[in-house]
Amino acid sequence: MRGKPVSQQNLEVVGNSEAFFYERVVEALGRHRIGVMPETEAYLVKLLSQFMFTENLYGRDGDGNLRDESLVNRLKEAIDEQQGELQRLLFRQIGDVSLYTAGFFQDSLNRKLVDVEYYIDMGGQAYRNVASRAEAENWRNLYLELATKFSAFVEVLADISQATAPKTEQDLLRIYENWVRTRSTRAEKTLKEAGIIPNANIKKDWQ
Repeated sequence: MRGKPVSQQNLEVVGNSEAFFYERVVEALGRHRIGVMPETEAYLVKLLSQFMFTENLYGRDGDGNLRDESLVNRLKEAIDEQQGELQRLLFRQIGDVSLYTAGFFQDSLNRKLVDVEYYIDMGGQAYRNVASRAEAENWRNLYLELATKFSAFVEVLADISQATAPKTEQDLLRIYENWVRTRSTRAEKTLKEAGIIPNANIKKDWQ
């Protein structure tokens, strides 16, 4: 998948990725009844546009090569950084990657040792670190809202992911497995739209 758009067909039709994602962000925020500052809404749109190509999720070394580093290593690098502006940037990148990964790849994360909650904890704390180091009040308010509503924004991005991604039988099976474990209303809605009625009597620990 690396280097390819997450929703290539839709984006090719729209052309302007920010206009495309703006509509989806506004719709998803409305569905989840989440009120945000205009700056936060714009930030989410730019985040989705930035990570439209998954290679942007990775850092780069001095030669420009992609570095597939864990969030723990990125966090250590941010904590050890002495230069204030660069430190804020590193924490912001951790928050951005955590938010996008937890939202757009939620279904696959639910089958791994490092789950969605790990990214929520890491990302929320990263944005708090950015807010505490921001000099301007408007930037502090932006990153504080991203931190305090991080879990809600994960669901917003997951909503957008399911709305824009093609639904193959394998996709629907992953969504169904996610619903069995979490009873997610978003997953249930997606299944019903595909003509699948989840059985509420199935145990959550079903494998």
